[in-house]
Amino acid sequence: MTHDAKTVLASARDLAPTISARAAEIESNRRLPPDLLAQLTAAGLFRMFVPKSHGGLDLDYPTSMEIIEALATADGATGWVVMIGCETPMLLALMPPRRFDQLYADTPDVIIAGGFAPRGAAEPQSDRSYRVNGRWAFASGCQHSSWLLGNCVVTENGKPRPGLIPGTPEVRAMLFKAERATILDTWHVAGMRGTGSHDIAVKDIIVPPDDTFDIFLGRPTIPGPGLSEPLLYAAMHIGAVGVGIAERALSEMIKLAGTDKQRLYAQSSIAASPLFQYRLGHAATSLRAARGILRSEADAVWAIAVAERVATPADRSRVMGTVTWVAHTAASVVDACYTAGGGTSPYDASPLQRCLRDIHTLTQHAAVAESWLSGAGASVLGADSGFAL
Repeated sequence: MTHDAKTVLASARDLAPTISARAAEIESNRRLPPDLLAQLTAAGLFRMFVPKSHGGLDLDYPTSMEIIEALATADGATGWVVMIGCETPMLLALMPPRRFDQLYADTPDVIIAGGFAPRGAAEPQSDRSYRVNGRWAFASGCQHSSWLLGNCVVTENGKPRPGLIPGTPEVRAMLFKAERATILDTWHVAGMRGTGSHDIAVKDIIVPPDDTFDIFLGRPTIPGPGLSEPLLYAAMHIGAVGVGIAERALSEMIKLAGTDKQRLYAQSSIAASPLFQYRLGHAATSLRAARGILRSEADAVWAIAVAERVATPADRSRVMGTVTWVAHTAASVVDACYTAGGGTSPYDASPLQRCLRDIHTLTQHAAVAESWLSGAGASVLGADSGFAL
């Protein structure tokens, strides 16, 4: 681990108590407070993967897993928002090098947000630009992002243009300044409320060709292992957020045991209960296993990137299956902790209640849908996994 990596990790851990103390405020406001965002920015959390040539830190990916987990342990929404923001250069590296240089000319702390689902339409114009219309959900961090993106189906005369894969349309992401879009106040949800994952929409805006890229089939134009596998890196970060939330729930469960809490009608404290001890042991072991296998995959993908190789379809199926298992295992850990907390768990003041809502919102993400495990199983059998990244 480099000096920069150690410094950023230490900064994240130092900020954790402050973040945790402001979790209710973050949730109530449904976004990160501007002053806290400034602290996170100053700590270098949004420039982790920006190349040093562009003012960034160019950290190794495995360290970022520890950083994201530490932040998510303090507050799931904060971990998520930093996750989205720090992945910005991974997406911008899919653009032409000159455009990447322009976007980072003034600051390494560029933050983008947007939607990967192709819910927009981009009609090519005579000058190779695109006329774009669309509305995208789940734009986490959109209120503090300087740029937004929306994935679009490319159309000609209003009809989808065929893509490289037979039977599918051409899809390209469109990047535009935040002020050109409308943020729709839609993020009224059960969990992860502080992520500000509102809908964004644009109408008849023109996007130049250099401000477009292919999220799923594009390859980075900027060298460096930290930019080479944006989709796998993003997926494993989601797993790290899940592990962080589960770690917080487990710590709250242990803290509760230290209060000599006694369940109604019970003859002894919960800490003395064999059932509680079983649940604690099972949860702690499950969490350790989830963290271990996720870190192992992060190390493996990083090694592939450092060797300047490209992950194979089998690698991708395995990683996505692993991330899905980790997220759902983290949810089972939180469930066990919430149940063990008894009558205090349902209250808004209980961190266990927030953990429960946050983790079950996370498991609804498309990147951890159970179909990824089906694909991983098909890959083990040597069959077509049915999906690709």
